[in-house]
Amino acid sequence: MNPRPATVREPDPTGVLSPISRTRARTRTSDLVYGELVSAIRDLRLAPGASLSETEIADRLEVSRTPVREAIARLVDAGLVHVVPQVGTRVGLIRLPEVEEARFVRESLETSAFEAACGTATLDVGGLRELLDVQERSCRAEDYDAFFEADEALHSEIFALSGYPGAWQAVQRMKLQLDRLRRLAQPDAASIRTLIDEHRLIVDALEARDVDGGRTLISRHARRAHDLAPALQAQYPDYFVE
Repeated sequence: MNPRPATVREPDPTGVLSPISRTRARTRTSDLVYGELVSAIRDLRLAPGASLSETEIADRLEVSRTPVREAIARLVDAGLVHVVPQVGTRVGLIRLPEVEEARFVRESLETSAFEAACGTATLDVGGLRELLDVQERSCRAEDYDAFFEADEALHSEIFALSGYPGAWQAVQRMKLQLDRLRRLAQPDAASIRTLIDEHRLIVDALEARDVDGGRTLISRHARRAHDLAPALQAQYPDYFVE
């Protein structure tokens, strides 16, 4: 990815959040609110340092203030939101040590998942090939949100093929800071092409059960976004904290 000015929406919760859908009867409203806010923080709809208002969020999500208050408390506990005395509640800045830790966890677990998948008795990469096709279409359409979704799905599928799908959920919980960095980089068509080519090589190595080759490819792939951190920090100093 090549860093360029990111298209980050204004940090106004009333403009970037969508009403909560209560389709799952047993899911608490506060959990749905929490999930929506985490998603908005992850993909920079709520930018680092954005001010948060319980009232505005509740109005936009069409819920009461109580589940919003509960969700924000959880976000504070998770370090994603900070309450600054006499200033207010704000989205946490991107912490580079956490980015590096997320890179380490992702690289370690995904190379292990790749090796485990290579050792399974039956290995069907058809789903991965379909996701590569989705990525190709997203690239042609310059639909980067769709690309990110298909990118995540491809890596999730590798963990599923390994027999350890829950490990991907552990990675997801760890890598929010890394995902924000990736979003901030705002890839263009050329860098998306590079990522797709790397994905294809990883899938080819998996199909060939090439453990050593696949581990090398995944390690290089996992470090790509992290390598952009210094340039992005220089470009967006207000979004980062050491």
